[in-house]
Amino acid sequence: MRIRVVAPGELGEGDLDAWRALRAKSGAPMNPFMEPEFSRAVGRVRPAARVAVITEGPEGTEGTGVPGVAAEAAGFFPYETGPLGHGRAIGLGVSDSQGAVLRPGLSLTARDLMRACSLSAWEFDNLEDGQTPFVPQAAEEFDSPIVDVGEGFEAYEAGLRERSPKFYRTTTAKERRLGRQVGEVRFVFDERDPAALAQLMEWKSAQYRRTGRRDRFAKDWIRDLVHLLAETRSPGCSGVLSVLYVGDRPVAAHFGLRSRSVLSCWFPAYETEFAKYSPGLILHLRMAEAAAAEGIGMLDLGRGAAEYKDSLKTGALKVYEGSAVRPGARAALYRLSREPSRRAHSFVRTRPRLASFAQSTLNQVGRIRDR
Repeated sequence: MRIRVVAPGELGEGDLDAWRALRAKSGAPMNPFMEPEFSRAVGRVRPAARVAVITEGPEGTEGTGVPGVAAEAAGFFPYETGPLGHGRAIGLGVSDSQGAVLRPGLSLTARDLMRACSLSAWEFDNLEDGQTPFVPQAAEEFDSPIVDVGEGFEAYEAGLRERSPKFYRTTTAKERRLGRQVGEVRFVFDERDPAALAQLMEWKSAQYRRTGRRDRFAKDWIRDLVHLLAETRSPGCSGVLSVLYVGDRPVAAHFGLRSRSVLSCWFPAYETEFAKYSPGLILHLRMAEAAAAEGIGMLDLGRGAAEYKDSLKTGALKVYEGSAVRPGARAALYRLSREPSRRAHSFVRTRPRLASFAQSTLNQVGRIRDR
Protein backbone atom coordinates (compact mmCIF):
# COMPACT_ATOMS: atom_id res chain seq x y z
CA MET A 1 0.00 0.00 0.00
CA ARG A 2 1.26 3.46 -0.93
CA ILE A 3 -0.16 6.93 -0.39
CA ARG A 4 0.54 10.02 -2.47
CA VAL A 5 -0.89 13.47 -1.77
CA VAL A 6 -2.07 15.78 -4.56
CA ALA A 7 -4.22 18.85 -5.01
CA PRO A 8 -7.77 17.94 -6.12
CA GLY A 9 -7.18 19.52 -9.53
CA GLU A 10 -4.22 17.17 -10.10
CA LEU A 11 -6.38 14.05 -10.07
CA GLY A 12 -6.43 12.36 -13.46
CA GLU A 13 -9.41 10.85 -15.24
CA GLY A 14 -8.33 7.42 -14.07
CA ASP A 15 -8.32 8.64 -10.48
CA LEU A 16 -11.79 10.13 -10.87
CA ASP A 17 -13.18 6.93 -12.40
CA ALA A 18 -11.61 4.86 -9.62
CA TRP A 19 -13.05 7.21 -6.95
CA ARG A 20 -16.54 6.87 -8.42
CA ALA A 21 -16.22 3.09 -8.69
CA LEU A 22 -15.09 2.72 -5.07
CA ARG A 23 -17.90 4.96 -3.90
CA ALA A 24 -20.44 2.90 -5.80
CA LYS A 25 -19.15 -0.26 -4.09
CA SER A 26 -19.30 1.25 -0.61
CA GLY A 27 -22.98 0.57 -0.03
CA ALA A 28 -23.41 4.04 1.49
CA PRO A 29 -26.05 6.49 0.21
CA MET A 30 -24.67 8.24 -2.88
CA ASN A 31 -24.30 11.61 -1.21
CA PRO A 32 -22.93 14.16 -3.73
CA PHE A 33 -20.65 15.71 -1.09
CA MET A 34 -18.63 12.47 -1.19
CA GLU A 35 -18.08 12.58 -4.95
CA PRO A 36 -14.84 13.86 -6.57
CA GLU A 37 -16.62 16.82 -8.20
CA PHE A 38 -17.28 18.40 -4.80
CA SER A 39 -13.63 18.04 -3.70
CA ARG A 40 -12.39 19.43 -7.02
CA ALA A 41 -14.72 22.44 -6.67
CA VAL A 42 -13.46 23.08 -3.13
CA GLY A 43 -9.90 22.78 -4.43
CA ARG A 44 -10.52 25.71 -6.79
CA VAL A 45 -11.52 28.04 -3.94
CA ARG A 46 -9.45 26.62 -1.04
CA PRO A 47 -5.73 26.41 -1.91
CA ALA A 48 -5.04 24.19 1.11
CA ALA A 49 -7.31 21.40 -0.21
CA ARG A 50 -5.59 18.06 -0.74
CA VAL A 51 -6.46 14.46 -1.61
CA ALA A 52 -4.54 11.43 -0.40
CA VAL A 53 -4.58 8.74 -3.11
CA ILE A 54 -4.13 5.23 -1.76
CA THR A 55 -2.92 2.53 -4.13
CA GLU A 56 -2.18 -1.17 -3.80
CA GLY A 57 0.11 -3.27 -5.97
CA PRO A 58 3.76 -4.14 -6.50
CA GLU A 59 6.27 -1.37 -5.87
CA GLY A 60 6.93 0.81 -8.90
CA THR A 61 3.98 -0.42 -10.99
CA GLU A 62 2.08 2.88 -11.18
CA GLY A 63 1.59 3.78 -14.81
CA THR A 64 3.67 0.85 -16.20
CA GLY A 65 0.76 -0.62 -18.13
CA VAL A 66 2.08 -4.14 -17.45
CA PRO A 67 -0.90 -6.56 -17.40
CA GLY A 68 -1.51 -8.19 -14.04
CA VAL A 69 0.84 -5.97 -12.04
CA ALA A 70 -0.61 -2.49 -12.37
CA ALA A 71 -1.28 -0.72 -9.09
CA GLU A 72 -4.95 -0.23 -8.26
CA ALA A 73 -6.56 2.68 -6.46
CA ALA A 74 -7.76 1.54 -3.05
CA GLY A 75 -8.97 4.82 -1.61
CA PHE A 76 -9.17 8.60 -1.61
CA PHE A 77 -9.09 10.91 1.40
CA PRO A 78 -10.00 14.57 0.74
CA TYR A 79 -9.00 17.10 3.39
CA GLU A 80 -7.69 20.60 4.01
CA THR A 81 -4.38 21.42 5.65
CA GLY A 82 -3.81 24.00 8.35
CA PRO A 83 -1.04 25.29 10.61
CA LEU A 84 0.87 22.81 12.79
CA GLY A 85 -0.59 19.90 10.87
CA HIS A 86 -4.15 20.64 12.00
CA GLY A 87 -6.32 19.34 9.18
CA ARG A 88 -10.06 19.44 8.59
CA ALA A 89 -12.66 17.82 6.40
CA ILE A 90 -12.71 19.31 2.94
CA GLY A 91 -15.22 22.15 2.82
CA LEU A 92 -15.70 22.01 6.61
CA GLY A 93 -18.46 24.39 7.61
CA VAL A 94 -20.55 23.76 4.48
CA SER A 95 -19.98 20.08 3.62
CA ASP A 96 -22.79 17.86 4.86
CA SER A 97 -21.11 14.48 4.41
CA GLN A 98 -17.44 13.81 5.10
CA GLY A 99 -14.89 11.04 5.20
CA ALA A 100 -12.63 8.84 3.11
CA VAL A 101 -13.66 6.76 0.08
CA LEU A 102 -12.04 3.37 0.67
CA ARG A 103 -12.11 -0.08 -0.86
CA PRO A 104 -14.39 -2.31 1.25
CA GLY A 105 -12.26 -4.30 3.65
CA LEU A 106 -9.17 -2.10 3.25
CA SER A 107 -6.96 -2.42 6.33
CA LEU A 108 -5.98 1.16 7.08
CA THR A 109 -5.94 3.03 10.38
CA ALA A 110 -6.63 6.72 10.85
CA ARG A 111 -3.16 7.10 12.33
CA ASP A 112 -1.47 5.61 9.27
CA LEU A 113 -3.48 7.78 6.90
CA MET A 114 -2.83 10.94 8.89
CA ARG A 115 0.88 10.19 9.13
CA ALA A 116 1.07 9.90 5.34
CA CYS A 117 -0.71 13.27 5.06
CA SER A 118 1.50 14.91 7.74
CA LEU A 119 -1.58 15.62 9.85
CA SER A 120 -1.51 15.77 13.64
CA ALA A 121 -5.30 16.18 13.80
CA TRP A 122 -8.25 15.93 11.42
CA GLU A 123 -11.49 17.70 12.35
CA PHE A 124 -14.95 16.70 11.10
CA ASP A 125 -18.54 17.71 11.87
CA ASN A 126 -20.57 15.58 9.43
CA LEU A 127 -18.63 12.33 9.25
CA GLU A 128 -20.80 9.75 7.54
CA ASP A 129 -21.68 6.48 9.23
CA GLY A 130 -19.48 3.51 8.39
CA GLN A 131 -16.20 5.44 8.36
CA THR A 132 -14.35 2.71 10.26
CA PRO A 133 -10.99 4.49 10.67
CA PHE A 134 -12.54 7.63 12.17
CA VAL A 135 -15.85 6.85 13.91
CA PRO A 136 -14.14 5.46 17.06
CA GLN A 137 -12.57 8.91 17.62
CA ALA A 138 -15.84 10.82 17.21
CA ALA A 139 -16.97 12.88 20.19
CA GLU A 140 -20.69 13.11 19.33
CA GLU A 141 -23.31 11.40 17.19
CA PHE A 142 -26.21 13.19 15.47
CA ASP A 143 -29.23 12.39 13.35
CA SER A 144 -29.38 13.76 9.82
CA PRO A 145 -33.11 13.59 8.92
CA ILE A 146 -34.06 12.15 5.55
CA VAL A 147 -37.15 12.03 3.35
CA ASP A 148 -37.55 8.66 1.63
CA VAL A 149 -39.41 9.00 -1.67
CA GLY A 150 -38.12 5.75 -3.12
CA GLU A 151 -41.64 4.38 -3.51
CA GLY A 152 -42.87 7.53 -5.23
CA PHE A 153 -44.31 10.80 -4.01
CA GLU A 154 -47.85 9.48 -3.63
CA ALA A 155 -46.65 6.89 -1.11
CA TYR A 156 -44.66 9.53 0.76
CA GLU A 157 -47.62 11.93 0.73
CA ALA A 158 -49.92 9.25 2.12
CA GLY A 159 -47.44 8.58 4.92
CA LEU A 160 -47.08 12.29 5.63
CA ARG A 161 -50.85 12.59 6.08
CA GLU A 162 -50.64 9.91 8.77
CA ARG A 163 -47.46 11.05 10.53
CA SER A 164 -48.01 14.82 10.40
CA PRO A 165 -51.67 15.43 9.49
CA LYS A 166 -51.83 18.98 10.84
CA PHE A 167 -48.60 19.96 9.10
CA TYR A 168 -49.80 18.52 5.78
CA ARG A 169 -53.25 20.13 5.94
CA THR A 170 -51.90 23.52 6.99
CA THR A 171 -49.13 23.61 4.36
CA THR A 172 -51.33 22.57 1.44
CA ALA A 173 -54.05 25.00 2.55
CA LYS A 174 -51.49 27.84 2.62
CA GLU A 175 -50.37 26.94 -0.88
CA ARG A 176 -53.95 27.20 -2.15
CA ARG A 177 -54.42 30.49 -0.29
CA LEU A 178 -51.20 31.87 -1.78
CA GLY A 179 -52.52 31.09 -5.24
CA ARG A 180 -55.89 32.72 -4.57
CA GLN A 181 -54.64 35.84 -2.83
CA VAL A 182 -51.36 36.62 -4.60
CA GLY A 183 -51.08 34.84 -7.94
CA GLU A 184 -50.47 31.60 -9.76
CA VAL A 185 -48.06 29.33 -7.87
CA ARG A 186 -45.50 27.51 -9.99
CA PHE A 187 -42.38 25.53 -9.20
CA VAL A 188 -39.13 24.97 -11.10
CA PHE A 189 -37.01 22.08 -9.84
CA ASP A 190 -33.80 22.91 -11.75
CA GLU A 191 -33.74 26.66 -12.38
CA ARG A 192 -30.76 27.97 -14.37
CA ASP A 193 -31.39 31.72 -13.99
CA PRO A 194 -28.36 33.33 -12.22
CA ALA A 195 -30.64 36.07 -10.87
CA ALA A 196 -32.61 33.47 -8.91
CA LEU A 197 -29.41 32.16 -7.31
CA ALA A 198 -28.37 35.71 -6.40
CA GLN A 199 -31.79 36.27 -4.84
CA LEU A 200 -31.47 33.11 -2.77
CA MET A 201 -28.07 34.20 -1.45
CA GLU A 202 -29.48 37.60 -0.53
CA TRP A 203 -32.38 36.01 1.37
CA LYS A 204 -30.07 33.57 3.13
CA SER A 205 -27.63 36.29 4.21
CA ALA A 206 -30.55 38.29 5.62
CA GLN A 207 -31.73 35.19 7.50
CA TYR A 208 -28.29 34.64 9.00
CA ARG A 209 -28.16 38.25 10.18
CA ARG A 210 -31.75 38.17 11.43
CA THR A 211 -31.07 35.12 13.60
CA GLY A 212 -27.72 36.40 14.88
CA ARG A 213 -25.69 33.77 13.05
CA ARG A 214 -22.53 34.01 11.02
CA ASP A 215 -23.31 34.91 7.42
CA ARG A 216 -21.75 32.16 5.38
CA PHE A 217 -22.20 34.07 2.15
CA ALA A 218 -20.07 36.89 3.53
CA LYS A 219 -17.13 34.55 2.83
CA ASP A 220 -15.92 34.80 -0.74
CA TRP A 221 -14.87 31.16 -0.93
CA ILE A 222 -18.36 29.93 -0.03
CA ARG A 223 -20.03 32.20 -2.59
CA ASP A 224 -17.51 31.13 -5.23
CA LEU A 225 -18.01 27.46 -4.32
CA VAL A 226 -21.78 27.71 -4.73
CA HIS A 227 -21.38 29.41 -8.12
CA LEU A 228 -18.98 26.67 -9.26
CA LEU A 229 -21.31 23.90 -8.12
CA ALA A 230 -24.28 25.62 -9.76
CA GLU A 231 -22.47 25.03 -13.06
CA THR A 232 -21.44 21.46 -12.22
CA ARG A 233 -23.28 18.76 -14.14
CA SER A 234 -22.29 15.15 -13.56
CA PRO A 235 -24.26 12.02 -12.63
CA GLY A 236 -22.72 11.93 -9.15
CA CYS A 237 -22.77 15.62 -8.27
CA SER A 238 -24.87 18.36 -9.87
CA GLY A 239 -25.98 21.69 -8.48
CA VAL A 240 -29.76 22.08 -8.34
CA LEU A 241 -31.51 25.40 -7.76
CA SER A 242 -35.23 24.95 -7.01
CA VAL A 243 -37.51 27.99 -7.00
CA LEU A 244 -41.12 28.57 -5.98
CA TYR A 245 -42.69 31.42 -7.94
CA VAL A 246 -45.89 33.40 -7.61
CA GLY A 247 -46.40 34.57 -11.14
CA ASP A 248 -42.91 35.66 -12.18
CA ARG A 249 -41.81 36.58 -8.67
CA PRO A 250 -39.66 34.13 -6.65
CA VAL A 251 -40.92 33.67 -3.10
CA ALA A 252 -38.76 30.74 -1.92
CA ALA A 253 -35.70 28.94 -3.21
CA HIS A 254 -33.26 26.18 -2.36
CA PHE A 255 -29.81 25.31 -3.66
CA GLY A 256 -28.50 21.81 -3.11
CA LEU A 257 -26.53 19.01 -4.70
CA ARG A 258 -27.85 15.83 -6.26
CA SER A 259 -26.60 12.48 -7.41
CA ARG A 260 -28.67 9.89 -9.24
CA SER A 261 -30.32 8.78 -6.00
CA VAL A 262 -29.80 11.50 -3.35
CA LEU A 263 -30.74 15.17 -3.17
CA SER A 264 -28.67 16.78 -0.43
CA CYS A 265 -30.56 19.79 0.89
CA TRP A 266 -28.23 22.70 1.58
CA PHE A 267 -29.34 26.35 1.40
CA PRO A 268 -33.11 27.05 1.66
CA ALA A 269 -34.55 30.56 2.12
CA TYR A 270 -37.69 32.57 1.38
CA GLU A 271 -39.01 36.10 1.00
CA THR A 272 -40.14 37.20 4.48
CA GLU A 273 -42.92 39.33 2.99
CA PHE A 274 -44.74 36.04 2.27
CA ALA A 275 -43.93 34.37 5.59
CA LYS A 276 -47.60 33.87 6.54
CA TYR A 277 -47.96 31.47 3.60
CA SER A 278 -44.96 29.33 4.70
CA PRO A 279 -43.42 29.33 1.19
CA GLY A 280 -40.37 27.41 2.42
CA LEU A 281 -42.54 24.47 3.48
CA ILE A 282 -44.46 24.54 0.20
CA LEU A 283 -41.11 24.55 -1.59
CA HIS A 284 -39.91 21.44 0.26
CA LEU A 285 -43.05 19.48 -0.58
CA ARG A 286 -42.70 20.44 -4.24
CA MET A 287 -39.02 19.46 -4.13
CA ALA A 288 -39.90 16.02 -2.74
CA GLU A 289 -42.46 15.54 -5.52
CA ALA A 290 -40.05 16.64 -8.26
CA ALA A 291 -37.18 14.57 -6.84
CA ALA A 292 -39.32 11.43 -6.86
CA ALA A 293 -40.30 12.13 -10.48
CA GLU A 294 -36.56 12.41 -11.32
CA GLY A 295 -35.87 8.97 -9.85
CA ILE A 296 -34.21 10.35 -6.71
CA GLY A 297 -35.00 8.12 -3.73
CA MET A 298 -33.83 10.24 -0.82
CA LEU A 299 -33.70 13.87 0.29
CA ASP A 300 -31.07 14.38 2.98
CA LEU A 301 -32.29 17.35 5.05
CA GLY A 302 -28.98 17.65 6.88
CA ARG A 303 -27.96 17.67 10.50
CA GLY A 304 -29.59 20.21 12.79
CA ALA A 305 -32.81 20.46 14.74
CA ALA A 306 -35.75 22.15 13.02
CA GLU A 307 -39.48 21.72 13.39
CA TYR A 308 -40.04 21.45 9.64
CA LYS A 309 -37.51 18.60 9.42
CA ASP A 310 -39.36 16.70 12.14
CA SER A 311 -42.57 17.06 10.14
CA LEU A 312 -41.11 16.10 6.75
CA LYS A 313 -38.72 13.30 7.71
CA THR A 314 -39.29 9.58 7.34
CA GLY A 315 -36.07 8.54 9.09
CA ALA A 316 -32.49 9.63 9.74
CA LEU A 317 -28.88 8.82 8.96
CA LYS A 318 -26.10 8.97 11.54
CA VAL A 319 -23.35 11.57 11.29
CA TYR A 320 -20.52 12.31 13.70
CA GLU A 321 -18.56 15.27 15.02
CA GLY A 322 -15.11 15.27 16.54
CA SER A 323 -11.50 14.90 15.52
CA ALA A 324 -8.98 12.17 14.89
CA VAL A 325 -5.57 12.88 16.41
CA ARG A 326 -2.10 11.40 16.41
CA PRO A 327 -0.35 11.46 19.79
CA GLY A 328 2.15 14.29 20.11
CA ALA A 329 2.64 17.93 21.05
CA ARG A 330 0.80 19.26 18.00
CA ALA A 331 -2.24 17.14 18.77
CA ALA A 332 -2.20 18.41 22.34
CA LEU A 333 -2.16 22.00 21.08
CA TYR A 334 -5.09 21.19 18.81
CA ARG A 335 -7.15 19.80 21.70
CA LEU A 336 -6.40 22.85 23.83
CA SER A 337 -7.53 25.19 21.05
CA ARG A 338 -10.66 23.34 19.92
CA GLU A 339 -12.08 21.07 22.62
CA PRO A 340 -13.25 23.72 25.15
CA SER A 341 -15.36 25.44 22.48
CA ARG A 342 -16.80 22.18 21.14
CA ARG A 343 -17.72 20.97 24.63
CA ALA A 344 -19.37 24.29 25.47
CA HIS A 345 -21.52 24.06 22.33
CA SER A 346 -22.40 20.47 23.16
CA PHE A 347 -23.35 21.40 26.74
CA VAL A 348 -25.79 24.06 25.53
CA ARG A 349 -27.15 21.98 22.65
CA THR A 350 -28.14 19.06 24.90
CA ARG A 351 -30.04 21.24 27.39
CA PRO A 352 -33.29 22.55 25.88
CA ARG A 353 -33.71 25.51 28.25
CA LEU A 354 -30.16 26.70 27.67
CA ALA A 355 -30.50 26.15 23.92
CA SER A 356 -33.72 28.19 23.87
CA PHE A 357 -32.07 31.00 25.82
CA ALA A 358 -29.07 30.94 23.46
CA GLN A 359 -31.38 31.16 20.43
CA SER A 360 -33.28 34.09 21.97
CA THR A 361 -29.98 35.86 22.57
CA LEU A 362 -28.92 35.28 18.95
CA ASN A 363 -32.24 36.66 17.73
CA GLN A 364 -31.72 39.80 19.82
CA VAL A 365 -28.24 40.19 18.34
CA GLY A 366 -29.77 39.83 14.88
CA ARG A 367 -32.34 42.56 15.56
CA ILE A 368 -29.59 44.91 16.73
CA ARG A 369 -27.59 44.19 13.55
CA ASP A 370 -30.55 45.07 11.35
CA ARG A 371 -31.20 48.46 12.98
